[in-house]
Amino acid sequence: MNDYPLVDQDPAPDRYGRLRVRAGDLSPADWLTRSELGALGTVAGVAAPGFAAYARILHPAQLDERPVRWSTVAAAHGTRVTPVTRWHEVIGTDQDHVDRSDHGLPGVWDEHPGQGPTPPDVARALLPVLARHTGTPDRCWFGLWSGYGRWDWGRFATFGTPGREEVLLAGRLADAVSPVTLDEFAELPDLWWPQDRAWIVGGDVDLVSTYVGGSPELIADLLAAADLEAHPVSDGDRVG
Repeated sequence: MNDYPLVDQDPAPDRYGRLRVRAGDLSPADWLTRSELGALGTVAGVAAPGFAAYARILHPAQLDERPVRWSTVAAAHGTRVTPVTRWHEVIGTDQDHVDRSDHGLPGVWDEHPGQGPTPPDVARALLPVLARHTGTPDRCWFGLWSGYGRWDWGRFATFGTPGREEVLLAGRLADAVSPVTLDEFAELPDLWWPQDRAWIVGGDVDLVSTYVGGSPELIADLLAAADLEAHPVSDGDRVG
């Protein structure tokens, strides 16, 4: 919850990009709030339990504003990336001493992976894959953590997920990235799911990865996508 709202917050908009903010009826999220949610800090706690397969999508590091895969960084540092490797392990740093102002390894990376919900470029690469695996791409639901500091969401009802209170948004899958039209630094929704619940996308303010639950066919497509660095995970795996 956002217990300490910033004094300079703007009133939350009725539309977050092209996504409509739900002021009242939160029943489309009932399946999340009524299910036995996964434990905080696990894949199912960030996404949702009950799917046949899951993938972890790594947010890329950068070099001169160009994306750099974790595998490239790991090779330069003499480490390796597994499905549950955390960023500090890739760069050989203690978790408690990762300095976000540290500018990496010359010629390899100079910016840490984007921390928070799915970065826009990663989201754009996800969209066509997700669209192939739902019958309702024009009827989707999204959850946005009410604690992001730019807007005051206090006038809207929220639904709970492990450790977070989410505002419910509605729109087309194709509009998932549209919040950046409000502000280039606007956070994308933490949760995405279609009306047919064929899959779910989950992220969090504290993570540098996005998690997807869905069919084995969807996960195979994600793992094969050239513009994504993805790994198969299980619902109980730790997140990072």
